[in-house]
Amino acid sequence: MAQDHERAFAELTENRLRADLTFLTAEPLKGRLSLERGSDVAAHWIVSEFTKAGLKPAANGSYLQTVPLVEYRGDRERSGVTLTVKGVTKTYRSPDASASFPRNVSIKGPVVFAGFGITAPELGYDDYKGLDVRGKVVLIFDHEPQEDNAASRFSGKGNTRYAGTYVKVRTAQEHGAAAVLLMPEPNRKHPSNEERRARIPGSVQRNARMPLQTLADSELQIPMVSLSEALGKELVATTGRTANAIHTAIDATLQTQSAVLPGVDVAIEIVNAEVKKADGYNVVGLLEGTDLKAETILITAHYDHDGPAFNLGALFPGADDNGSGTVGVVALAHAFVKSGVKPRRSILFAIFAAEERGLLGSYYYASHPLRPLAGTRAVINFDMIGRDEQKSTQTDGLIEIAADTSNEMNLVGAYYSPDYAKVVEKANEHVGLRLNNKWDMEPALNVFFRSDQYPFVLKDIPAMWWFTGFHPDYHQVTDTVDRINFSKMVKILKLAYRSTLDFANTATPPKFVAVTK
Repeated sequence: MAQDHERAFAELTENRLRADLTFLTAEPLKGRLSLERGSDVAAHWIVSEFTKAGLKPAANGSYLQTVPLVEYRGDRERSGVTLTVKGVTKTYRSPDASASFPRNVSIKGPVVFAGFGITAPELGYDDYKGLDVRGKVVLIFDHEPQEDNAASRFSGKGNTRYAGTYVKVRTAQEHGAAAVLLMPEPNRKHPSNEERRARIPGSVQRNARMPLQTLADSELQIPMVSLSEALGKELVATTGRTANAIHTAIDATLQTQSAVLPGVDVAIEIVNAEVKKADGYNVVGLLEGTDLKAETILITAHYDHDGPAFNLGALFPGADDNGSGTVGVVALAHAFVKSGVKPRRSILFAIFAAEERGLLGSYYYASHPLRPLAGTRAVINFDMIGRDEQKSTQTDGLIEIAADTSNEMNLVGAYYSPDYAKVVEKANEHVGLRLNNKWDMEPALNVFFRSDQYPFVLKDIPAMWWFTGFHPDYHQVTDTVDRINFSKMVKILKLAYRSTLDFANTATPPKFVAVTK
């Protein structure tokens, strides 16, 4: 076994990682923007590396799993909501009512307030209990109850999988709603999602410049409109109670406070200026196992980034985000094959498309798995594994960051698989990183929903995001190779190698746990 490790670790070198990352961030790849040529070049480079490593093609004889996408650009001047409140009609557009959807839609109907928009039977919580929303528009709070309560069944002060907007829209759809109006939760002690995004320099300009993308067969078939806090509160007040009072009541009792908004009707109009269909590609290679080869361990990352920089005469190189994760998966593919180890379970190396556009490649794989999800035992997802975490405008005042993070890595998602975390902690005895789970206890930055492990958590699969944290160069033109901590990257990959071997060979793989309190 020691010799196997030595052969594997010989492939996990700073020189390999630096050389590969220098290529991925080079000017000809133009920042690897989804559906642009640079992104395709990155995908085919990964194919070349998987081929050289000796992995088997995992997508029906190919290394490429086609991901059908729709790209669209909304017409902000023609999209918005018209609200009729007790006979008074007024139209709202961005930023008061920001609407986007890949199809042009016109939706009219009454408005029903549905709390946080959560149906979580295992937590004994249902905002839709006794509420008929079929054909109606639901107004909901963002996030989830009791985010300031360490004893909450909703993961204490962290986030459960129900706090994300993807699940909220899907839940409303399952209850028959025609559309969703989303407002910031009124009693929050952190920035709203819009305020959080605005903390990232240039994000407002970037969002205005870039068209949106979604899956051509997305399971979300109803639109969501983001309302300003003031407008949302005005609508909730038609119940005779303030939004703050309702939020307080939900936190206190975890009982539904949902209600029809009397005398409130809405007309939602969404118009697109441009729509096109095109294909992205997940890149997938297989190391087949032995006696348990029908079961799977996934090692994942995403290769896309943000393309040319808005109005800066430069591009976003994305060295850490997520060139680091991409070259890490590639290096591990070489390491596992060169080691000569024959794992009991198969190991699938998957590098996803279009993560920056909404985790699209991983959502697609989770809905169109190349190997049975029922036999997928663990997911190791790399996203930003190359830097030392530093304070930035995004995190300022929201979370404590150690003065020295040069040997630190964050594990995101242990709430849903304590077994998984224990395996990594045990393997780390041979590596010596400082592991931190602080992002599991932080609701403000939506970290749990922001990378490719999340779609697998929604499928009850133990999945964690390996993450070295945010820094001032996040989504900036300064996210460059010269700022990468390659020695720490090597340690992270060695830890992943050891952890993967345990997941692949143990008789008792980690379990998914829906409730830990």
